[in-house]
Amino acid sequence: MKKLLKIIGYFLLSVIIIVIVFLAALFEKDIPRDQLKAKYTNAYSHFMPLMGMQVHYRDEGIATDSVPLILLHGMSSSLNTWDSVVLFLKDKKRLISIDLPAFGLTGPNPENKYSFAYYNQFLDSFLNRLHVTKCMIAGNSLGGGIAWEYAVAHKNVSKLILIDAAGYSVKNAKGSLGFKIASMPVINNLLLYITPKVLVRMSLEGIYFDKSRVTPAQVERFHDMAISEGNRKAALSIFKKGFERDPEKIDSINTPTLIIWGDKDQVIPVGNAFLFQINIKGSKLEILKNVGHVPMEEAPKKVADLIAGFVE
Repeated sequence: MKKLLKIIGYFLLSVIIIVIVFLAALFEKDIPRDQLKAKYTNAYSHFMPLMGMQVHYRDEGIATDSVPLILLHGMSSSLNTWDSVVLFLKDKKRLISIDLPAFGLTGPNPENKYSFAYYNQFLDSFLNRLHVTKCMIAGNSLGGGIAWEYAVAHKNVSKLILIDAAGYSVKNAKGSLGFKIASMPVINNLLLYITPKVLVRMSLEGIYFDKSRVTPAQVERFHDMAISEGNRKAALSIFKKGFERDPEKIDSINTPTLIIWGDKDQVIPVGNAFLFQINIKGSKLEILKNVGHVPMEEAPKKVADLIAGFVE
């Protein structure tokens, strides 16, 4: 009996050692943000000191346009999600895309507190610093939730564009692998230290319908942004605490609204698009066939054409 227990003990010890070695091999340190700036900024990039952060944004298109279009990305993304759409629209509008706090090259809120109220305050402060008194706002996913929350609270939004937006509860969604792991208690803490590119790729494939559009360069960018200094801790904080939602406020939106949705969205199913359409009076809904959660990446020309027609 003692011999058997000894064998079992050695086996368990071996398994523990193997697991430790495996996890150690996957461990990745945060990348300093300054190291990523040279790689992911361009001639249109700016950094604004605001609320304890250096906020990364791009200001492109027609500089004399007094009612710019503000572009807000989704969870665990960055302003790069709008790159292709910007190329199609920059001869028509002034376009301001932002790396929201907790993401991209902006990085975390120093207080590590996130809510729709916080992003509302952030966006208002950001626009005031740029002397933008009136604007249009487009937002995808979490960015869509921030966009309509801001439109409810402020009267300076002339038009609203919601793309696979957060707002209503989500039912029967397959979701993204990364999002699923981030929502698992205890296990999700591993994401603070282990964020392999294979997980990033699988997560991206979960938000696209056409998985062939996920490129190595895109995987590298999402991976770099994910492990940028402080971003993993910030994103995990958001997943753990979530946001308080009040869908009833959506009924009060009277801003002219365009709703765009991918019919194959596995993160926020297309059924939610119809809820927005029903509850925002006079809104227009466009469903894109064979498109997933990020239409502006998967079908940028279609999205740009819809936006151009709406804002003009």
